[in-house]
Amino acid sequence: MITIPLLLLLFIVYTFFKSYNSIIKQRNQVENALSSTDVLLKKRYDLIPNLVSSVKQYMQFEESTLSKIVSLRSSLMDKSGTDEARMKQDSELTSLLGKVMVSIENYPDLKSNTNMLHLQQSLMEIEEQISAARRSYNASVMQYNNTIETVPSNIVASFMSAKRKTSFEISTSERETVSVKELFNGN
Repeated sequence: MITIPLLLLLFIVYTFFKSYNSIIKQRNQVENALSSTDVLLKKRYDLIPNLVSSVKQYMQFEESTLSKIVSLRSSLMDKSGTDEARMKQDSELTSLLGKVMVSIENYPDLKSNTNMLHLQQSLMEIEEQISAARRSYNASVMQYNNTIETVPSNIVASFMSAKRKTSFEISTSERETVSVKELFNGN
C-alpha cells in the first residue's frame, strides 16, 4: 500500500529530476545557439579580409577603422575572452562594418565593381544571419534564465550552481539615430 509520505517523496524526486533535465536541455540549447552564432561569425571573419582589401584599393578610408576591423576580427576568433567580452567586440565590429558599407557609397567605381557588389551582398546576408542567430540565442538565454529563476526549478538550479547567461545587447551608441550626413562627411 502506498502511503501519502511515500507519494510525496516520489513527487519530490520526480520534480527534482524533471527540473534537472530541463535545465540541462536548456543550457545545451544556449550553448548550441552560441555555437551557431560562432559559425556565422567565422563566415564573416573569412569575408572581412576580402572586404578590407577591396576597400583599400579604392578609397582613402580612415586607416584606424580598417585596422580596428582587422584587430576585432582576430580577437573574436581567438575565443579566449568571456562570452560578454566577445559579444561587446562583435557589436563593435558590426558597427564598424556598417560605417564602411555606408562610406563605400562615396566611391562610384568601388560601388559599381562586381567583386565589391558581391562582397557587399555576402556581408549583408551574413549580417542578417548573425542577427537571426542572436535572436535565437537571446530566446534560448531567456528560457534558460526563466527556468533557473522560477520555483521549483530554481532549487535544483541552485543545487547545480547554474548561473544566469548574458544576452546579446547593443551598445548605447547603436541605439541612437544614425546621421547619414555625418557618415558621408566623415565627422
